Amino acid sequence: MSRPSIAEVSALIADLAALCQNRTSAEYAALMARKADLLERIATHTPGDAEAAEVARLARERADSLKSAG
Repeated sequence: MSRPSIAEVSALIADLAALCQNRTSAEYAALMARKADLLERIATHTPGDAEAAEVARLARERADSLKSAG
């Protein structure tokens, strides 16, 4: 996994804000998958950080549940 960049985090936050205005369930599911990917990459690059790993795990569970519901 590549190390996440500040630009990726900023882009995700901007997309989250835009999506809050007008979203479809498919767009939301795709964005949550993107969020989970980014959080997993952050956790990978911060070994030993149990909180980062847990946040990434929960985000992946949520993203997967949205994918299977759609």
